[in-house]
Amino acid sequence: MFDKLQAIKERHLDLEQQLADPGAATDQNRFRKLNKEYSDLRDIVQAFDRYTQAKRQLDESRAMLKCEKDPEMRELAQTEIDDLQQQIPELEQQLKVLLLPKDEADSRNVIIEIRAGTGGEEAALFVADLLRMYQRYAERQGWKCTMLDYTESSMPGGFREAVLEMSGNDVYATMKYESGVHRVQRVPETETQGRIHTSAASVAVLPEAEEVDVEIRREDLHFDTYRSGGKGGQNVNKVETAVRITHAPSGIVVACQEERSQLQNKERAMTMLRTKLYDRQLAEQQQERADLRRSMVTTGDRSAKIRTYNYPQSRVTDHRIGFTSHALPQIMQGDLVDIIEALKLHDQTERLQTAAES
Repeated sequence: MFDKLQAIKERHLDLEQQLADPGAATDQNRFRKLNKEYSDLRDIVQAFDRYTQAKRQLDESRAMLKCEKDPEMRELAQTEIDDLQQQIPELEQQLKVLLLPKDEADSRNVIIEIRAGTGGEEAALFVADLLRMYQRYAERQGWKCTMLDYTESSMPGGFREAVLEMSGNDVYATMKYESGVHRVQRVPETETQGRIHTSAASVAVLPEAEEVDVEIRREDLHFDTYRSGGKGGQNVNKVETAVRITHAPSGIVVACQEERSQLQNKERAMTMLRTKLYDRQLAEQQQERADLRRSMVTTGDRSAKIRTYNYPQSRVTDHRIGFTSHALPQIMQGDLVDIIEALKLHDQTERLQTAAES
């Protein structure tokens, strides 16, 4: 591990020198790649520096304890040794986590699709609740959140489906844990007997694709335009600004109606199409190495029930890791930090165990 860390530190220094070159910014694509690699390695280098400094201080304190005669100085050296012996294993564990292979898509923005499942109108209302939860979480994270498309239900305030885009720093690395079936248990507004109903909604978190990720032929696309049903200014319901794209080879259909112009909606829809095709490629790659993947957290299996929101008991349970919280109101307001951090920790533990066994 030490040799690998030393090589990373040398690479980080080399990148720093390349970025400091006045001519580095002339090629913007190369500059962005260098800057991203430099940023990705920075946390590892800083953790390695803290580790080597702690090891050096431990050696110095042990040498002091061996030759020092003054009782107070010996006590001081022993205290420092005890502290450092506790810190060093923690720093080693931190380095092991940082050295775990990263998902290639972790740094990407995401497109999130939320669809009503079993439960009729109550499921549609739950889609709206999840949508608000994610929007507010994005606000807390300082991410940009944009609604791309939606289909309203017959009950006011509900959605049969909603599609939104989140952009920011390492969004997929955080939001990928949300893929799956979310279940809600509560008394619906339409229930006259006070009985608790169970409804569900599926969430798909897709890493946003770039043009270079997938090849799309113009002749494979069919474009439709229609009048937007959402908020888009005075042109709404007068001009066909909404765009629907069908990709013939895959049968994938995407639509966007939230922008004010047809061109903007077309660009957004093309991003959605690329993302869906890219997600399909990733799923095929993951299937090929499914026998090597142990953690249910990272499979992205959208058919699995991952979380239950129980309103009568104000309880949220993530079934993948047995996490339970009684702060349901705060969670529905976007306070997902505790759940997501627990999922990340579980994922890291599983991957560290796999790495140790291999």
